[in-house]
Amino acid sequence: MAILRPLAVGTGAAALDILPDLEAALGGGGARLPVPAADDRQRTLLTSSLRAGEPIDETIAVVVSTSGTTGTPKGAMLSVAALTASATATHERLGGPGRWLLALPAYHVAGVQVLVRSVVAGSTPVALHPSFDPADLVAAVTALGTGRRYASLVSNQLSKALGDPAAAAALAELDAVLIGGGPLPADIGERAAAAGVRVVRTYGMSETCGGCVYDGVPLDGVRVRLQETDGRVSLGGPVLASGYRNPVDPDPFAEPGWFRTDDLGAVNDSGVLSILGRIDDAVITGGLTVLPQLVENALIDHPAIAECAVFGVPDPRLGQRVVAAIVLSTGQSAPTVDELRTHVGRTLDATAAPRQVHVVDALPRRGIGKVDRRTLIDRFRA
Repeated sequence: MAILRPLAVGTGAAALDILPDLEAALGGGGARLPVPAADDRQRTLLTSSLRAGEPIDETIAVVVSTSGTTGTPKGAMLSVAALTASATATHERLGGPGRWLLALPAYHVAGVQVLVRSVVAGSTPVALHPSFDPADLVAAVTALGTGRRYASLVSNQLSKALGDPAAAAALAELDAVLIGGGPLPADIGERAAAAGVRVVRTYGMSETCGGCVYDGVPLDGVRVRLQETDGRVSLGGPVLASGYRNPVDPDPFAEPGWFRTDDLGAVNDSGVLSILGRIDDAVITGGLTVLPQLVENALIDHPAIAECAVFGVPDPRLGQRVVAAIVLSTGQSAPTVDELRTHVGRTLDATAAPRQVHVVDALPRRGIGKVDRRTLIDRFRA
């Protein structure tokens, strides 16, 4: 039986120091638990709650923290076979192995996978600091050299880069820019296309070794199934984690070969998967269910809105009322609630339109860029 070893991960170029350890883990040399080197509290929490230093199945290569912001982290146990299958399928979908730009924390699954793909491809990535200064992007892309070149970013990073003409031109030189960690706002996708950046939208999670559905199409070997009653997404295939280090009840891995997500989806006639939102983000208002992501997609088309997040707060009459937090576009004044309700009502039922709107300087985020709706709810529930 192997022992789970903690692996302190730095940022920027220092993140590459873990490559020998990761390569050893992928060669069957025991499991590693990546933890942030600079965050003493988080590092202590993860090493203790995920039982670093204790036995673990010898097939496991990496344990990635999950749900560490509330409660006990579950820890997705990723096997050598699953990580290798994910990296191989990614390269096959993108057109072949290449060199990667590491711009995400290497203790999150997206960053881990950049390193795993690099090990599998026999290449060394070029690292940027996760705070991501677009001014550094040109030199980083140049350092990738010739041949196939890839990057994995979140939408906020992409938006920053597109605001800098030199950085946008550098991204356009890459063979693909993977975008994950949440939905890609339509306006950012349009700006990327106009700049000639080949964006690939990815969907997945720690439990699937990161992205396993690209532009709505599963990677080779990955299976997608929707529950008939509510459209909940289940994922299967060789990229699945071997379960959690700290099992939960109900267990989303209970059905052999499948992982039951908390996401709602739809598949069109061409077999392309769309994610409509998370079940636990749904707002129940007046007995009807509103999915925030659909409302956000409608709101972001308004010229005054640069970013937005939709959530529910308690309401004595409706149960919950739909609320929007918006970041204004440069030079724009705040639209009224009635104006935004009319705007949303053009594409969605009036029930989905926000009854309350708050202008904020920035949306709170967690992890590698996901909007922190819980913080917004706590801030505006009164």
